[in-house]
Amino acid sequence: MVGGGPADGRRVAPGPAALRQGRPVAPLHPRPAAPRSARPGPLVARPTVPVPPRQRAGDRHRPGRFRRFVLRYGWRAYAVPLLSIATIAVLMDLALSPAAQLPDAFAAAAAPVSTTPVPTVESAPTRPAEGDADASLAPQVAGDEAYVETGEGTLSVVDGSSEVMGTGPLRRFIVEVEDGIDVDGPGFAEAVQTTLGDPRSWGNGGTMSFQRVGAAQATAGSFDFKVTLVSPGHMETYCPGVGTGGYTSCRYGDRAVINLARWATAVPDYKGDIATYRRYVINHEVGHVLGHGHEQCPGPGQVAPVMQQQTLGLQGCDKNAWPFP
Repeated sequence: MVGGGPADGRRVAPGPAALRQGRPVAPLHPRPAAPRSARPGPLVARPTVPVPPRQRAGDRHRPGRFRRFVLRYGWRAYAVPLLSIATIAVLMDLALSPAAQLPDAFAAAAAPVSTTPVPTVESAPTRPAEGDADASLAPQVAGDEAYVETGEGTLSVVDGSSEVMGTGPLRRFIVEVEDGIDVDGPGFAEAVQTTLGDPRSWGNGGTMSFQRVGAAQATAGSFDFKVTLVSPGHMETYCPGVGTGGYTSCRYGDRAVINLARWATAVPDYKGDIATYRRYVINHEVGHVLGHGHEQCPGPGQVAPVMQQQTLGLQGCDKNAWPFP
């Protein structure tokens, strides 16, 4: 190398010393570029980096769940929730409303349905039960007894009604007969009706009036008391705890219970006068229903009070069937 130039033969710009000495300087020429290869090199595929779903450009305007639901079901998307809310509101209103304010169809369904026109036996009477039982007296037998000892135990209302009998405060009553005792129900009801309607009975002098009512009123509870004919075998069913011994009659709650055996045969002291005894036993037991208690014989030869226990003996008094003889 001459003059200290580069070993690779390239020309370089003259330094300041050369310029000061006035030496000629060869012109600069650019280094020719290296020839490009005629054949391109192999293409290398760039790795594709997966874009998370939330970063995809198409997801920027993707509708939410509610909008997709609306787009799919249209007007039904609004109707179904509204109808559900309205249904819940109606059911809550029906549940909180009293039966009297319900529509007729609902009120009819809510009202209790009676399957029988016969009222049930009272489980809790307002006053103690009353009867003619007396532990010191043995049951009396009145000869041959032609009656059913034990009926079916169920009661049927004898349908029918009467006019108002007498004046004064009205007392309405129904007549019941035990099933299976082979008794003429209408005949028994007529005997009760004529007895209470007699001026010598409890309505004497305008004290009160009576009216018999039928099965419809019995079902509706539109009555004041009952007069019921029951077999001896079921007296304790309809007069629990009284101790009738299957012989006497009684009053339980608002029911005057007539013993079938006494209705059929009366008692020995009546000496076969069954008709008078029947009026007595009706007035006596209805008297208990109306609030009257037992009375004693006032003295030998006098008229026995209707509230005397004549079934157990007259005690020297004369028999009597009426409160106001």
